[in-house]
Amino acid sequence: MSENPLGQKLRNSLIAIVAIILTVALVFGSRLQTEIPSLANLAESSVPLETALVNGKPTFIEFYADWCVSCQTMAPALGKLKSTYSDRVNFVMLNVDNDKWLPELLTYRVDGIPHFVYLSPDGTAIAQAIGEQPPEMITANLDALLQNSPLPYAQGFVGNVSSLEPRLKLETQNLETRNADPRSHGGSGA
Repeated sequence: MSENPLGQKLRNSLIAIVAIILTVALVFGSRLQTEIPSLANLAESSVPLETALVNGKPTFIEFYADWCVSCQTMAPALGKLKSTYSDRVNFVMLNVDNDKWLPELLTYRVDGIPHFVYLSPDGTAIAQAIGEQPPEMITANLDALLQNSPLPYAQGFVGNVSSLEPRLKLETQNLETRNADPRSHGGSGA
């Protein structure tokens, strides 16, 4: 039994329309995913600290970690700020899980993340903020930084923070274990 030519054309047209709709949905869906910055994207495109300290621009540093929920939450807003200010302000991302940044962690007394540091064009720390920050506050601080004015939200607001304490305790325990008497099998030797 053969199908009606009109029915076959209608079915083929319907299949073509569905295919077009699915293609458009996939294209827009993939664009939306790539437009939302992630911590990895921000870190990859950030200015190296060594460059930021010598290029004569003010600098905005974020100490972060991939596991930090507050850092992940702020990534889209920071991506927007970076796209607005990156021609005038260095955006530097320092991962607290990278031992390379231990001197900076100590210098800026980072004990929770996200931890933000605002540096003048000569590299002097002007202000710090800890925890999730509303984008409006960061914007006001960046504007003041560019105008060489006092930052309106300098060290006055602490948002949600991911503590670094468990990591530091683990490192201390590892040091104690390494220094233990080998015959104690990792015990205190007492």
